[in-house]
Amino acid sequence: MSLEAKVYIVGAGPGDPELITVKGLRLLQQADVVLYTDSLVREELVALSGPQARVYRSAGMSLEEMVELMTDQVRAGHSVVRLHTGDPAVFGAILEQLGALARAGVAVEIVPGVSSVFAAAAVLGAELTVPELTQTVILTRMEGRTPMPELEHLRDLAAHHCTIALYLSATRAKQVVEDLFAAGWDADTPIAVVQKATWPDQQIVRTTLAGLVRAMGDAHISNHAIILAGFALDPTLTAQPGYRSKLYDQTFTHRYRKGVAPGG
Repeated sequence: MSLEAKVYIVGAGPGDPELITVKGLRLLQQADVVLYTDSLVREELVALSGPQARVYRSAGMSLEEMVELMTDQVRAGHSVVRLHTGDPAVFGAILEQLGALARAGVAVEIVPGVSSVFAAAAVLGAELTVPELTQTVILTRMEGRTPMPELEHLRDLAAHHCTIALYLSATRAKQVVEDLFAAGWDADTPIAVVQKATWPDQQIVRTTLAGLVRAMGDAHISNHAIILAGFALDPTLTAQPGYRSKLYDQTFTHRYRKGVAPGG
């Protein structure tokens, strides 16, 4: 069954070709045209495109060139999969594409993917929302060439003392440490850095806030990495008696289970 003539922005996931969604894979296999970010998306995944697909690399293209290609193909009656790394909604740089395609009268459908933050948590064996420890995750980045809104600087967000996931910030580790200390974080706060989560050359570094800069330098990590900070990253949590969900408390009642009275 052929696809509609429109652009499908598909989240490719973090790296492992098997972490694309079932829908995303189906669209990739049926699309007439595939446009992918060749610096970030695995070639093994792109190789799953159908034999009918014309495949284009986008790393060397400008926004205008990409939009022109997608627009021309859709107007010619073809379906286009725009394959993005991770999930398009998180630092996906899709807003400019959406605006340009809308102005060109081109229909778009977005298919979510697995973000690198969740891939990183998975390879670390970590739960980012631990009962009675932290129930909030902040996804953000350090300021670089893209400025941060006035109320979203890390030292302000870190005042919540919850789990923080930092994208696109591997070269700003020193500033990360300074901002978290300024927000009152402890020197022994657990930190995990995952470079290229789920790729064959994935690299994991576990350290503390005080040791972050040296640990990243020793591992030569300066790109394609996500930094996870907070006590939810403590690898000893599974052996600690506290911080357990009410879901598994025998005295806890919900619509599918009657709780057992304490001591019963």
